[in-house]
Amino acid sequence: MTKLNFPSHPLLLGFDRLERLVERTARAGTDGYPPFNIEVTGQNSFRITLALAGFREEDLSITVEKRQLLVRGAQSDGEKDERVFLHRGIAARQFQRAFALADGVDVAQARLQDGLLHIDLHRKEPEETIQTVPITKG
Repeated sequence: MTKLNFPSHPLLLGFDRLERLVERTARAGTDGYPPFNIEVTGQNSFRITLALAGFREEDLSITVEKRQLLVRGAQSDGEKDERVFLHRGIAARQFQRAFALADGVDVAQARLQDGLLHIDLHRKEPEETIQTVPITKG
């Protein structure tokens, strides 16, 4: 099977950013941790919810870099020398989860509640413009 190359297709002009976005998304963490949901909350709004049991607000970092939403977490285990576990089934590890954002999608707010991190996104309606291109002679 041959790979579709966006920029070389004669009807797709200027879509090289889309190809980079698809490749970057495919490389993003696929290990499944932490689990997440993406839901539509309105006509132009979305919510990403990540299950982050045991994480505190100060353990988390949310940034937007090059139209990519990055959620990072690292639990500080200050009591680890004092605690003895007979069984440790709750993950206490670092993670990074990346979500590609389309142009015009912005992060509205983030909220940590009951072990769930909710990140609300809003998409701005693009203004419809009509451009007339003059034709010159010669």
